[in-house]
Amino acid sequence: MYSLIRKALFCFDPEISHELSLEWLGAGNRLGLVKPFVGAPSDCPVNVMGIDFPNPVGLAAGLDKNGDYIDALANLGFGFIEIGTITPRSQPGNPKPRLFRLPAVNGIINRMGFNNKGVDHLLEQVKGRKGRGVLGINIGKNFDTPVENAADDYRICMQKVYPLADYITVNVSSPNTPGLRNLQFGESLNALLRALKEEQQALAEIHGRYVPVAVKIAPDMSEEEVREVADSLKTQGIDGVIATNTTISREAVEGLEHGDEAGGLSGGPVKDASTQVIAWLSDALDGALPIIGVGGIVSGADAAEKIKAGASLVQVYTGFIYRGPELVKESVEAIRSL
Repeated sequence: MYSLIRKALFCFDPEISHELSLEWLGAGNRLGLVKPFVGAPSDCPVNVMGIDFPNPVGLAAGLDKNGDYIDALANLGFGFIEIGTITPRSQPGNPKPRLFRLPAVNGIINRMGFNNKGVDHLLEQVKGRKGRGVLGINIGKNFDTPVENAADDYRICMQKVYPLADYITVNVSSPNTPGLRNLQFGESLNALLRALKEEQQALAEIHGRYVPVAVKIAPDMSEEEVREVADSLKTQGIDGVIATNTTISREAVEGLEHGDEAGGLSGGPVKDASTQVIAWLSDALDGALPIIGVGGIVSGADAAEKIKAGASLVQVYTGFIYRGPELVKESVEAIRSL
């Protein structure tokens, strides 16, 4: 059934089909049609970052930036949903077109640029959700905030989402916001993490609950750079790491239509780089904090590969667009069988 739906959606411009699919999903959920279509969610409980997840397969940030479809997405069998990336103020993102399919390799290139309605809109959506599944909220900086002031934007978002999030993800690895990836390295990363750790501790006292903080990193790093990031994460007491975001490499898509478009490449072409970063992180961290593996999961075997490389949880996005809810169940079963 999903293959027929996808065939229809792929007749449209990628961004239009993205919006249409979410609208149809939301409407179907309101009519009570989603659960019967998908079936019962797969059960494979795991505790990570002190949170009980019903299964280890989540939805990565980016699909529902504004939290408009949380309940509908939660009925697709995911063990957790991550919404965002959200910024303090609403912003339109980069000029269109900014989303491109590469179906030959189950890939997508995007240069969306953190287009979102702002953190206050997201909060209203989260407050209105009916379900209570595990929810992560991914935070970033506005495009016009200087990199040297990025911590201010992250603090604003953290303060606002803290009472409603089960965990918070700090996105320092999108290639579509100028200068953002510079925050992944050296003293820039340490300074940001120190500021956010201080904020987390203060908010934990105010709200009487501890909300874990994870950092999302890029796949375009050497082993030495990954180890330096791991040292920073351990030193600053960060609770988790998400590996990885999209890649700026085009080696795997040379010669393909849209393969030379600017932006972040996700899906099949990033699988191996993502898994390599997970393996390096796992070795460098030595269990100090958990890894959430994401990047190129288009089959259950891909999800299991991330777990074997050292991840405790996985997330899907591009593979979900190509495969639909079947990928979630298939991934849970593959992980359960390890």
